[in-house]
Amino acid sequence: MSIQSLVASGTKVWLDSVDPDLIVSNKKLGATGATSNPIIIADLLSTGRFDEEMKKLFAKGHDDDAVAWAMTDLLVSNAQKEFAEISLKTKCDDGWVSFELDPLLEDESRGIPVAERSRKYIELGKKWNAGHTNRMIKVPATPGGLGAVEELAAAGITLNVTLIFSQRQYELARDAVWRGAQRRSDIKTLKSVYSIFVSRVDVYTQKNVSTLIPEAQGQVGILNAKRLWQLNQTFWADKKLPLKQEIIFASTGTKLASDPADKYVEALAGSDIQTNPPTTNEAVSKLNKTYTRKVDQFPSAAVQADIDQKVDQAKLETTLMAEGVSKFAEPHLKLLATIAKRRG
Repeated sequence: MSIQSLVASGTKVWLDSVDPDLIVSNKKLGATGATSNPIIIADLLSTGRFDEEMKKLFAKGHDDDAVAWAMTDLLVSNAQKEFAEISLKTKCDDGWVSFELDPLLEDESRGIPVAERSRKYIELGKKWNAGHTNRMIKVPATPGGLGAVEELAAAGITLNVTLIFSQRQYELARDAVWRGAQRRSDIKTLKSVYSIFVSRVDVYTQKNVSTLIPEAQGQVGILNAKRLWQLNQTFWADKKLPLKQEIIFASTGTKLASDPADKYVEALAGSDIQTNPPTTNEAVSKLNKTYTRKVDQFPSAAVQADIDQKVDQAKLETTLMAEGVSKFAEPHLKLLATIAKRRG
């Protein structure tokens, strides 16, 4: 099976879903962790499969927001139970499930000051982490999220810093984690991951950097991810930590119909973590290919030079972060609307 081959190449496969049924089936394929977000929770609740759980919460007088977080907590906790054995076996190096903090903190229409966003992320991170052993707290690489990272890391919380598109964001996140880690009583428990979004970068260049040579177009996201992976490898190499501080290759589902379904899966095989959507894992399984390590194989010098000359990294980050923050907040509003509809 292709997923098993991908795992054999050195990649950890985490499911981009906390659907109980999909977790069971993907575990059999080789998945060892999972991640959640509001759109995943909304889609699950809209099926009606969890109406009985929600009825109990409605009966207790919980409003839609409280129900949203209670159901997120329940679904993530159930996923954690599924991966608990892997967590124990790997001594907390794998078997994690990510819990995303309140995306509405990034809703610009609410006008929340950056310092207040950071304070709230710290408060919520501690709240939703309490009592859990294999739960990762997911914080965005926004000014507000990055402002919370050091304190959360210092508090012993395992972090997934997400929505990373650039070297600047990655380095700010990583350095904040390391500063916080050095304030811990036991640095040996440090585990952190950095979610680098891949396919969204290529969608951006297709739209905004049409002058790229054909060999470079569609490779920018892969090159960016590999460079950040390499930086991460170098930074942590001399820290001698028992747990791996890893890159998550996120947004690995292809956005262009002309791309093979496993374009990013294959290009980034061989190390760290891929959080693949269920449809991508399904497509990869059907291909029945053998994957080998390619994460450290870079495009030609000519392709890299063309990308470096023509892609404005600052503009890319600004554009994709604006889109990312919008996509971050809107799904939570959809989740609240879904709960209101199920209540009715």
